[in-house]
Amino acid sequence: MRTKKWTLKDMPDQSGKTVVVTGGNSGLGFETAKALAQKGADVVLACRSESKGEAAKTAILTEYPEAKVIVMALDLMDLSSIKSFAQMFTKNYSQLHILINNAGIMTSPYGLTKDGFESQMGTNHLGHFALTGLLLDTLVRTPNSRVVVVSSLAHRQWKISFDNTLFENAQGYNSMRAYARSKLANLLFTYELQRKFEAKGINNLVVAAHPGASFTNLGRHLEGKFLFKVLRPLIIKVLPTPKSGALPQLRAAVDTNVKGGEFYGPSGLMELSGYPVLVKSTKASHNAEDAQKLWTISEELTGVKYGF
Repeated sequence: MRTKKWTLKDMPDQSGKTVVVTGGNSGLGFETAKALAQKGADVVLACRSESKGEAAKTAILTEYPEAKVIVMALDLMDLSSIKSFAQMFTKNYSQLHILINNAGIMTSPYGLTKDGFESQMGTNHLGHFALTGLLLDTLVRTPNSRVVVVSSLAHRQWKISFDNTLFENAQGYNSMRAYARSKLANLLFTYELQRKFEAKGINNLVVAAHPGASFTNLGRHLEGKFLFKVLRPLIIKVLPTPKSGALPQLRAAVDTNVKGGEFYGPSGLMELSGYPVLVKSTKASHNAEDAQKLWTISEELTGVKYGF
């Protein structure tokens, strides 16, 4: 797979497929949504800001007037918003072919979601865990559907710890460590959901991806740092654009050769950039015992039961 330079030209036609992209109004999510819309998919931009979602929709339609794009409100930091989104979606759609859990926050200052979860774990993992669970019935009854979970190279910097899992208070809080923990949780969730699908004979795929070091607004909380300000011109020039950074998650979403439980990322040095290929995640991300424990905790915290 490393010899294949997979690009948007390799994307098969997506006509007749319904796709949900969380955080589809900017960065990787926007480029992902635009590419899928270009290929004929019915794309739902699931955005916290409906106005920004509408602006993204307008931008896509300006470039591709025949695209089918709608905007639906989704705040991953609010379980009631996630439930409302799922109810509205299932009311209007009978199938969901691809769910791309793309939205996220990175190295944000200490804060809590509306439901009292540390904001990065709450948004990046628990919000998507709840969303996927609430859309599970629709996914399962859609033949060959896929769930794509967007993780990060940062998952390598942490091993899961169930002591102060959610940083219940600001004491000892490290924003990068919290981000890394949430991205490891993304992978533990990916592999566990795939295991559960296989155990139940469910013919759907769960696949993970990471963008490398793409320059997007995900890192906006780093921009105030002195070193970032000094290096910003170089960073912008060197790092991949959102368009190229989105390729791993696009390949995970549409490549017919993809298998459940795989992980896609850039092919270049240290996986920072390059064409999307099959990559490896850490040993910690494949720990089935930790994955099951995280799953149980996630069900308890979100109140969303998968029924497996």
